[in-house]
Amino acid sequence: MKCKEKTQKVIVLGLDGMDPSLTKKFMDEGKLPNIKKYVERGAQREDLVMLAGLPTITPPMWTTLATGANPSTHGITCFWNQDHNDLSAIKYNLDSRMCKAEQLWNVSAEAGKKTLVWHWPGSAWPPSSANPNLHVVDGAQPAAVQMSAANVDTEKFLVASEKMEKVIYRPKFINKTGAGCVIDDIDEEKEDDNAKAILGRHKLSSIVNIQLDHTHGELSLEAPPYDVINSPIKPAEGWANAPEGAKEFTVITSNGVARRPALIFKNLQGVYDRVAIYYSKKDLKPFVELVEDQLAVNIIEQVNVNGELVECTRSFKVLEVSPDGSVVRMWLGTAYDIKNDDRWHPKQLYREVVDNVGYVPGFTQLGGKNYEFSARLLQPVWRNYAQWQADSLNYLIKNSGYEVVFSHLHMIDAQGHIFWSYAKEREGVDTNPQDYQKLIENCYVDADNYLGEFLYLLDEDWTVIITSDHGLVCREGLPPLLGDPGGVSVRVMEELGFTKLKRDGNGNELREIDWENTVAVNTRTSYIWLNVKGRDPHGIVDPADKYEVEEKIIDALYGYRDPQTGKGIVSLALRNKDAVILGLDGPETGDIVFFLKEGNNRTHGDCLPMAKCYFDTSISPIFIAAGKGLKEGFTTSRVIREVDLTPTMAVLLGLRMPAQCEGAPIYQILED
Repeated sequence: MKCKEKTQKVIVLGLDGMDPSLTKKFMDEGKLPNIKKYVERGAQREDLVMLAGLPTITPPMWTTLATGANPSTHGITCFWNQDHNDLSAIKYNLDSRMCKAEQLWNVSAEAGKKTLVWHWPGSAWPPSSANPNLHVVDGAQPAAVQMSAANVDTEKFLVASEKMEKVIYRPKFINKTGAGCVIDDIDEEKEDDNAKAILGRHKLSSIVNIQLDHTHGELSLEAPPYDVINSPIKPAEGWANAPEGAKEFTVITSNGVARRPALIFKNLQGVYDRVAIYYSKKDLKPFVELVEDQLAVNIIEQVNVNGELVECTRSFKVLEVSPDGSVVRMWLGTAYDIKNDDRWHPKQLYREVVDNVGYVPGFTQLGGKNYEFSARLLQPVWRNYAQWQADSLNYLIKNSGYEVVFSHLHMIDAQGHIFWSYAKEREGVDTNPQDYQKLIENCYVDADNYLGEFLYLLDEDWTVIITSDHGLVCREGLPPLLGDPGGVSVRVMEELGFTKLKRDGNGNELREIDWENTVAVNTRTSYIWLNVKGRDPHGIVDPADKYEVEEKIIDALYGYRDPQTGKGIVSLALRNKDAVILGLDGPETGDIVFFLKEGNNRTHGDCLPMAKCYFDTSISPIFIAAGKGLKEGFTTSRVIREVDLTPTMAVLLGLRMPAQCEGAPIYQILED
């Protein structure tokens, strides 16, 4: 199918995690003026809702948006896919080679349209076509451009004090309390088992993550690991160029290998207010000088990587310099290798952006129940990143002749996983929900400012589509230990008698499945696999009994009651063949597909897409479209589905439909 084109230029402004319910709430309160302009000039539902596909997880949904196909068709069924050789293992799948459906950008490039795919997670990298019209930037992980390849040194937080006696470096520290980063029991601390999976999942082809509690799963994103540095502060000694009264401390970088001397300076009034970091005390000048509460971005620093000095960019922010110079608290962002262009195609695209806009700024994962980190680090860092991305895209649009742009920004989702849950009062958590509700509002104001950078395109004959993969909810409470996307969720299946753990000689349970006594396991968000003879390496379920066992598990899921509330937790459970109605049948899902009830769910992913939770948050993705080829100031009552984006764009651009497209054009919003 191919139609006469209605527009020659289309840009998709994808904002991961953008929730139509919150968007409309803040827009109606007058806080999102740019989005209001898009809506007034555009065509969409009055509630701005798009019906999500399932599961509402980043890689499968962005792949659905790019192909018009359901997960059972395109093959990307969660953040990770199942390892069919080991039911306890899952495989990283933000890899276009795992996508079995044709992406629309291949079609537009084939039709002669210069097409840019910018950090679209799940099905963009490596480039899915050799056509010279297709240009691709990253997409091998969802967080930020360059994170998947150029990241060579983890972000860090430093606390220096005159009360400290020695320098301490603690890699991959998990701050579960949200309190300050002073390490008193360094010798007793152990690296959390889940730290590697959180920080380096984009570098792992597969993992085995047996989840016995919430620290092993998605909720650990609320307290991600980072490196911590403690250093004594002393009078400056042995410096080639230290001002009178300066004090010194030590900064550790390069994954613990390099020590950088630093000075604290007084101002003319005799108040300590600046920090400078050097490579050596012999240096006459620092490589960075910092003022309290000012974000310094893209500072060039030499980082020791496996014994070789590599030029990198890093961001810094000093949160505190006490007036008497007795305390310094400082954040050091992730370091990116400035020569790494591995995730840019063609490679000259990287140089073009760097030379005309600037180096890719880093991002941060610090925040959660530490309100100061969320407000003074997380939001300013993402605000800066969003501006860099807008500047980069606009430079390329104006100077490189792109006619079709697919773009993705992770700013909302990244913050949502870290602090959305604290917008509700939590037992045992000393935070102010109103503070976090304001941070959520700030996040949407930042998104509005980002989108405002592209409003001018409506006057230059572009069609602009604003969308997301899913929304994000402020969860009601702790979800059950079932349906976590990052591994095997044990506890509920164990209570029901279907999953067994191995034990050591003393009877202590191990994080290892006892396959000889395990009937089935829940892996990833929504899938249960039976341990079948002849199919699975340690199968115990006779294939002849598979139907009966599936029925038994489904009945048990519906009958399970939360120990705290006494209420059921599962809203829907069905066999693989029946999951065709959800687009979740086939070999990449599970023998059973299930979803949790509203109120029992995590931030997103494990429940049905209509779920709504505290503070007017919802799981639904957003859809707003404006510009050439579309009706102006129009609302439709039609249900708009994620599979409908691709065919709608194809009609607008006069392109053929991608081969596996299963959606339908949103005819109601098209200009007559």
